[in-house]
Amino acid sequence: MKSIMEYLRLILFVSGVLLGVQVPAFVDQYGQRLQAHTQEAKLSLDEFQRDADRFFAGDIQKLISHYQQNPDQVINAGGDSIEAIYQRYQLLNGALNQFNQTAYSRFEQVAFEPMEDIRQEVWNNFSHTIMLDTRAIAIGLVLGFLLSLICELCLVGCGKGCKHAYRALKPKGQPALKSEHD
Repeated sequence: MKSIMEYLRLILFVSGVLLGVQVPAFVDQYGQRLQAHTQEAKLSLDEFQRDADRFFAGDIQKLISHYQQNPDQVINAGGDSIEAIYQRYQLLNGALNQFNQTAYSRFEQVAFEPMEDIRQEVWNNFSHTIMLDTRAIAIGLVLGFLLSLICELCLVGCGKGCKHAYRALKPKGQPALKSEHD
């Protein structure tokens, strides 16, 4: 039984390491998609920015207001579309700047403040790759250690809980079960 537990511990550790080395690859692919979406939004906005440069001294908000105040419903709706593109670009560009601040900010953004549509897109199209750099190895080892430690602590806790429950429920005249650890 002891060797089975050792193999289980080893399997949990290796599984954690394999999961952990995927984390930097996921973050990297998230960053690539975030950059691509930001570039695409900028390209969509460029033509309108040229009009704002020509007619409104570069102020795209004035261009949007001009479209939205037009009595023609089609042009008015066009102003709403331009504003949506502009807002999306601002959101993406802010997220990209935050993502690129530090090496840690990349992981922090993906874990706690991601662009949900981009994270889901990466998740749906994630190509499992192993980046064997220092950070991937470190994350893999830490995750492997934590996974095996948490699982072992849970198993030990469950075992002690069951042992305690058995002792509390056993009839008075029967001797307690002896284990290897007693």
